[in-house]
Amino acid sequence: MLIKESELILNSDGSVYHLNLKPENVSSTIIFVGDQDRVEKVTKDFDTIEFTTQKREFKTQTGLYKGKRITVISTGIGPDNIDIVLNELDALFNIDLKTRKPKETLTSLNIIRIGTSGSLQKDIPVDSFVMSQYGLDLNGMLHSYKIESISNPDIENAFITQTKWHQNKSKPIVVQGSEKLEKIFGSAKTHKGLTATAGGFYGPQGRVLRLAIQDPDLNTHMDAFNYNGIRVTNLEMETSAIYGLSKLLGHHAISLNAIIANRASGTFSENPSKVIEDLITYTLNRIIEKID
Repeated sequence: MLIKESELILNSDGSVYHLNLKPENVSSTIIFVGDQDRVEKVTKDFDTIEFTTQKREFKTQTGLYKGKRITVISTGIGPDNIDIVLNELDALFNIDLKTRKPKETLTSLNIIRIGTSGSLQKDIPVDSFVMSQYGLDLNGMLHSYKIESISNPDIENAFITQTKWHQNKSKPIVVQGSEKLEKIFGSAKTHKGLTATAGGFYGPQGRVLRLAIQDPDLNTHMDAFNYNGIRVTNLEMETSAIYGLSKLLGHHAISLNAIIANRASGTFSENPSKVIEDLITYTLNRIIEKID
């Protein structure tokens, strides 16, 4: 199958259009952060930086940390950006950019998201870590793809029933994270659960400024959701998109969140920078210790 120029757009130097990357610029172990300024907070202790580029909100640095080659990419905010980042990363590894044909031998990436989030549960306090066992897609982006093989209908249907999900919204999708990476990054330091991924920050997450929202009780219903012990732990804007596209493309992904706010108690971290730095250190050490 020849992929048309209009479908896989390349820059004049042969790099992929949005990320401005060539295959040799990227490691198969990749850390995602949302904020472009957080890239250097991750790489500041690297032994060396071999490559740096930025186009729009997508900043990339690749280097060595304790001898391990790691790439750090800022994705910006939201599932639409994740759609760009994951498809272009996959193209770098699994499409021959010269012949425009998928490769016969495919490469599976290890993708670790370091994010910030607000907890929906009182017993998950600020300054803690959440590892997303599942991503709950509330934004509809994944419905553009064939998702039957990756969805979890039992959890999805329970969520629709328990939260009285509005019929005018897209059907929620539940995608499990990588079991391989869950074993690596899970520990006594991390809470596990279902991370809800909204398509926006205000109305889609139940915030009211000047606009009335369609379902003012959604957050309360999500707080109370429980399916065989699986609860909605936190609410953010990227995890389900990362999990869904990674699974469809054959990659491993896990999402780690520094909890800087607790929506249930109305509290905010007194030192959010420190909990983010602690999560970065935790993530890098696990990569060095556990990922070949």
